[in-house]
Amino acid sequence: MRPRVLMIALGLAATLLTVLGRAQDVHVRVSPDVKTGIEAISEFPTIQMAMDHHPFAGVGKDGKPGRVYIEIAPGIYHERVIVTQNHTNIALIGMGKSPADVVITNSLNAKQAGGTFFTETVEINGDGFEGDNITFENTAGNTGQAVAAAVRADRAIFKHCRFLGHQDTLFADHGRQYYLDSYIEGGVDFIFGNATAVFDHSEIHANGRGYLTAQSRTSPEQTTGYVILNSKVTSGIEAADPTQDTISLGRPWRPFSRVVYINTEMPADVIAQGWNLWGRTGETPQAYYAEFHSTGPGANPSARAPWS
Repeated sequence: MRPRVLMIALGLAATLLTVLGRAQDVHVRVSPDVKTGIEAISEFPTIQMAMDHHPFAGVGKDGKPGRVYIEIAPGIYHERVIVTQNHTNIALIGMGKSPADVVITNSLNAKQAGGTFFTETVEINGDGFEGDNITFENTAGNTGQAVAAAVRADRAIFKHCRFLGHQDTLFADHGRQYYLDSYIEGGVDFIFGNATAVFDHSEIHANGRGYLTAQSRTSPEQTTGYVILNSKVTSGIEAADPTQDTISLGRPWRPFSRVVYINTEMPADVIAQGWNLWGRTGETPQAYYAEFHSTGPGANPSARAPWS
């Protein structure tokens, strides 16, 4: 390339980067069809590559920071994705017709990874995160702790998303989190952690005998807890004995665990007492567990644990 042409090309590239850097929002595309490498600035073949190399959003005239929209084409993405703390206001947007069209998947359990908190398929640490129309999946199955998504971000929002796993599917652990019109599936303690989280118009699906929640509030001063609102609990368990109760609404991973179900439909195989104390005996329960206007065959307020 001639020197003058090279200078023009570099100048255009610098101008483009400057415009992108100053723009309030940035849009990048992820697709298995993209063949460019790390030199790309707007199209990437993997989600993690987009996270690592996208331009940062600028600040608008109103002084508010922009967002980075990572628009993901339909496909199954066999990768682990990490949204670091310095990557704030990231939005992962599935471009399919449903969450099943964009799947981020991996298969690691605690034994393989060296601990529960190394197993997550997607780890989200940057505040202001948004996930829309995506499936987060850990396919390790009934092999122990295996996290599909670990969310340690404040002001995290998930809309029309699916979280698939068995034990410890969704680690909702820090900050304020909101899940709307979403689907969370698992068997044991599959929504756990110490976030302030609301699950609104969502489906909590048990695929094995166990506990729906294991919230981990550690002191009565903390404002954390889970609220399941206008939602439904469903079950895909095939019990050998149809009279055997199989599902608990929650148990306290930490002593001051707090979970409330409001206007939520319960299936028949929710245990009559509703809640479990995780083997804690000889002490006054410190967990706060409650229901309001539960419906369905599993709604049995008169039989619930007397301390709830």
